[in-house]
Amino acid sequence: MPQRNFGIGFLMKLHVERATLLKALGHVQSVVERRNTIPILSNVLIAAEGGQLRLMATDLDLQIVETVPVEVMTPGATTVSAHTLFDIVRKLPDGAQVALETQDQKMWVTAGRARFQLQTLPREDFPVIGESDLPVSFALPAETLRDLIDKTRFAISTEETRYYLNGIFLHATRDDPPRLRAVATDGHRLARVELPLPEGAHGMPDVIVPRKCVAEVRKLLDERDGMVDIGLSQGRIRLAIGAAVLTSKLIEGTFPDYNRVIPTANDRLLRIDPSSLAECVDRVTAIASEKTRAVKLSLDKDRVTLSVVSPENGSASEDVPADYDAPGFDVGFNSRYLLDILGQVEGDSVEVHLADAAAPTLIRENAASSALYVLMPMRV
Repeated sequence: MPQRNFGIGFLMKLHVERATLLKALGHVQSVVERRNTIPILSNVLIAAEGGQLRLMATDLDLQIVETVPVEVMTPGATTVSAHTLFDIVRKLPDGAQVALETQDQKMWVTAGRARFQLQTLPREDFPVIGESDLPVSFALPAETLRDLIDKTRFAISTEETRYYLNGIFLHATRDDPPRLRAVATDGHRLARVELPLPEGAHGMPDVIVPRKCVAEVRKLLDERDGMVDIGLSQGRIRLAIGAAVLTSKLIEGTFPDYNRVIPTANDRLLRIDPSSLAECVDRVTAIASEKTRAVKLSLDKDRVTLSVVSPENGSASEDVPADYDAPGFDVGFNSRYLLDILGQVEGDSVEVHLADAAAPTLIRENAASSALYVLMPMRV
């Protein structure tokens, strides 16, 4: 948008409700990294025209744009420190009317008797991720997308060396009918969720959505119901969530064949109340140190005994009633990983399919559940 001087000295002048500005800034500033070697990437682009304020932030991989209604006296555009402006607006009184004015590479923020002067950088220097249409487009209910993210993102790897595991793998299955499937794994655990393939998603590319994009989308979904419009290409994803549009580059790489690690012949079935099991795991691991995250499950007829031994703190054990009728044995798990999975299981029963103390364990609510989890055991 070209900057214009309208004869009154200001390149941009507008009034906006504090709450409206704060909410939008809260969304966009979280994309901005706190430390930047490129100064313009610390800024938010502010463009006012036609009764609307358009806020944009980017880290060159992820871009968010939010549009809010404002009173525009003089249209224009500039960029200013995202975190500084957010902190100022956050500390203004509730109900305040905020005036934003720019002139001579400076922005004035005024509310009541408070007045701030901020340095700006030219709008023309601000990088923009391409905003062209993407070839595949479909929509999902916000609640469905929230559920899909919550049931998978905890298993996303944080190891940068295996960058292709640093996101959620989204793809259409070749089943009849095809399904939309989301998968995440860090090599120790795997989460898989599937749902009917939405209209318009046929022919979608297999994509890996980066961890940061997933986190920002999830924040936006906290305040949103209705439908989320999703656009996809081989290298980019775009999500329209209310007044916000988030565009992200995708992870280049090949996601591993996750089907190979999902066990199909685990013949020892444990049925147990997930809440009771999670509470028990949480209790016995109270004595565990950072080095001893392992919890041992000793399975016997209709009972599981959980135990933790900590060289520094002592030991703990507790029995939990269960439905189990296979030969007894002991198996160990990372307690935090087990709690992450149990926290996503709905209902009052969970199926734990086991083979032996060294084999991957399959966890799901039941055979018809849309979500399943695989957990690698630990030596205890």
